[in-house]
Amino acid sequence: MRYKLDIDDRRSAADIVFDKLYGDIISLKLLPGTKLSEVDVARSFGVSPQPVRTAFHRLSNNDLLLVRPQRATRVRGFSIEDLEDARFIRLSVELEVLRHACDVWDQDRTMLLLANLEKQKRCVEAVDAEGLEVLDYEFHRLICELGGCPRAYETIKRQKQKVSRVCSLDIKLRKKELRAILTDHLNIAHELEMKSLDKLLCAARTHFGRLDETIDQIHAMHSEYFDID
Repeated sequence: MRYKLDIDDRRSAADIVFDKLYGDIISLKLLPGTKLSEVDVARSFGVSPQPVRTAFHRLSNNDLLLVRPQRATRVRGFSIEDLEDARFIRLSVELEVLRHACDVWDQDRTMLLLANLEKQKRCVEAVDAEGLEVLDYEFHRLICELGGCPRAYETIKRQKQKVSRVCSLDIKLRKKELRAILTDHLNIAHELEMKSLDKLLCAARTHFGRLDETIDQIHAMHSEYFDID
């Protein structure tokens, strides 16, 4: 694989290497277990080994690479324990965000969220899983920002990405599954509009609870990509 650096890019070489490898790992272009060599990656980007070493270190800190002395660096497999932690952290933060959002929600905020949901509906009808995933991230970002907790989104995004990487293994999402995601989002939006906190939190728990069954199914089908905790 040959990468091309943008010489006009103001980011450092390490930033560019990190961003590209991060994207390839998250999107599963680089599957769990894939071995990476500093020398080969440096050659592919046309840079010295040092920025690659820096990028590897950052990816390791994000639990995406396993870097071991005197042994090959490889893309980390999935960990059930890590996925459970990510789900717990995300749920905790999302519920608190929704509590804040419920206090300030109004019709203007509802209209902004509905614009996103209309796009989601079109993706579901077209069975566009990738398009729906992008709008899914935007939906949760909007709630954070409109609810007065914009900085919480970065935490949510990091935890969501960990789970999304696993879910990407099941690339043939059925229309029924996409519609379930949309239905959950519609329910959350409705309860926000109604400012019904108890029902809102219940709708959110239902939404995130779907991940448990999905992860169990993917683990059964693709156990080779999971590490032993």
